[in-house]
Amino acid sequence: MIRTAIVGAGGIAGICHVPALRAQAHRAEIVAAVDVDAARAQAFAAEHGIPEVYTDLHTMLDEQRPDLVHLCTPPFLHADQAVACLGAGAWVWCEKPVALSLAELDRIRAAEGRAVAGAVFQHRYGTGARYLRDRIAAGTLGRPLVAQCVTAWYRDDAYYDVPWRGTWESEGGGPTLGHGIHQMDLMLAVLGEWSEVRAMAGRLERDVQTEDVSTALVRFENGAIATVVNSVLSPREESYLRFDLTEATVELRHLYGYSNADWTFTTRSHTAQLADFLDGYEAGIRPDLGRSTMELVTALYKAAITGLPVRRGEIDAADPFYGALNGGLPGVFR
Repeated sequence: MIRTAIVGAGGIAGICHVPALRAQAHRAEIVAAVDVDAARAQAFAAEHGIPEVYTDLHTMLDEQRPDLVHLCTPPFLHADQAVACLGAGAWVWCEKPVALSLAELDRIRAAEGRAVAGAVFQHRYGTGARYLRDRIAAGTLGRPLVAQCVTAWYRDDAYYDVPWRGTWESEGGGPTLGHGIHQMDLMLAVLGEWSEVRAMAGRLERDVQTEDVSTALVRFENGAIATVVNSVLSPREESYLRFDLTEATVELRHLYGYSNADWTFTTRSHTAQLADFLDGYEAGIRPDLGRSTMELVTALYKAAITGLPVRRGEIDAADPFYGALNGGLPGVFR
């Protein structure tokens, strides 16, 4: 059995990660829960029948020696926690965003050895997405030409009362990183690698440091061009993807998760991706950490802030945007 620990006893852990692990109960068991809030950790463990409870990650790693750790904590904790888990020999499955910068993400990758890390990007694992990718690869839908990728969500001022939200230091970015990243990852999973991005972003309404809306034009290596919108200012919320190919138009409309009615194909979720992740664990195959998606997010910020197009691969360790999505300029959006 794969001995698994859950770190962070918030909503995503109970709503998504526990059910996904229960669906894999024939090969994975939850042995411990960790949260800095002792009462919350105890309540979470009692609700889900988890035998051991901790308030300190390092103590749990020392005493339990888990094979796998699910990180469900705020984004600014991910890099340090992932490195600690990898150093203890545990594989890591981390909620999005995995890191606050390309530098942090590469630090996680550099810490891998026999244990490796993967990112939760469950939307790309839906059977609809897989079917579409297969049809594109087979050429039955023709060549991809145009795409639209929209994350139009709404988060009011009270949402940002949580101390770590809305700041470059603790959240890393605004809706481009924290909300739209799933739709952008699914777009990349369908269209392949991107080659260039031009973007605009701003803080139009919310009292935050980061952007509350961003827009971009993305060119792909296969020639396709996509428009991207990430917003937390949209009262009628919707997640929307559209792919126009030479022989077909494929659309997906949903909000936080899709089903047959949204994309005419079967839904897949954390449960589906975890199955693939555990397959990789058992086979010793390193999972995807989402670097291409994080590089696109970084390039979008750089393009929006500098007003210049950004090409894939140009953001290296010497680039100020490698270490922080705002390029070290906290007052960029006014």
